[in-house]
Amino acid sequence: MAPSPILTSAHKIAIAGLGLIGGSLARRLVDRGRFVIAWNHDEGPYEAARLAGIHCVRTLEDLAAGKPDVLVLATPLKVMPEMLDRLAPVLTPSTTLTDVGSVKGWVADRVGRAGLSDRYVGVHPMTGNERSGFSSSDPNLFEGALWAVCVDGGTDFGRFLTVADMITQGVGDELIVMDPAAHDRATALISHMPHVVSTALADTLVDSPDRNLAVQLSAGSWRDMTRVSLTDPERTRAMVEENAAEVVPLLREVSRRLTAVAEDLEALAPDSGGGGSSRSEPTADRFAAFFSQAQPYRDYKTAQAGGEGASTSTIDLGAQDWRELLTASAMRGERVERFLTARRVRVSRGPTM
Repeated sequence: MAPSPILTSAHKIAIAGLGLIGGSLARRLVDRGRFVIAWNHDEGPYEAARLAGIHCVRTLEDLAAGKPDVLVLATPLKVMPEMLDRLAPVLTPSTTLTDVGSVKGWVADRVGRAGLSDRYVGVHPMTGNERSGFSSSDPNLFEGALWAVCVDGGTDFGRFLTVADMITQGVGDELIVMDPAAHDRATALISHMPHVVSTALADTLVDSPDRNLAVQLSAGSWRDMTRVSLTDPERTRAMVEENAAEVVPLLREVSRRLTAVAEDLEALAPDSGGGGSSRSEPTADRFAAFFSQAQPYRDYKTAQAGGEGASTSTIDLGAQDWRELLTASAMRGERVERFLTARRVRVSRGPTM
């Protein structure tokens, strides 16, 4: 019988890229007692990073040579293939490779091309803001963040445990487990497509002759709907482009819904020129349904804010079915709080739709 796995600690963590996410992650880990080494494409952030307790190195190769337990790629997606090619000959087998990119299938494919799939576990912390750079980094950015951990049939359980330790104990966050394709579908729906829609709203404002009047009248709804349009446009463009296969059909679906509601509104408007004949009951019902269809989501947010239905339980993971058990847990709306042993996890559950 194979020996039982043990809980492994990701004590020494290397981070490639000291931007908003990489810098915030490094600072969070240092604050919680982990040893962090970092590399950045330029040394601009190094003085401030060292003052924050982060050990900075001169090259990416030096980062790998330090034999960290985990090496986190926190660079833009477009440069990850170059980073992987540089790491492939120098990354020791004892180091587990991960990344914090917002697209997982694309990165996993590039990791495979570099010959590093056997030591890779991709993650995506669901946090961030519209700012960028180490000067905007904040360890509190990760307070209460949920991490997506992506696994497939080739993911090594021991490496998964190492990354899970970095998240649950090193950062103090919760995680859910899914395969890369499911991740990319979900993030297209709740992040990538909304970034495009938010940008479209900002573009519409810029093109309006009433823009200066409108921005003076803008308040919470406009601020919330356009916040992510303030993100570095190159960062947004790259994120959306790398997940195009999932984003395109969602944009078409949103466009279809908006076109349909515009046509119904035009038909229902008193001055539409329809002479009242177009104000049919089916049109009115369809228009009302557009606004009421999202009620399950409103109910979910109300229940979430009220802490309704919160519970905890444990899951025992088998040697062969751990992936299936954890992905099924995520589908039920459960989050992994911590590992009690290598084979037992405590999960929390809140309201679901």
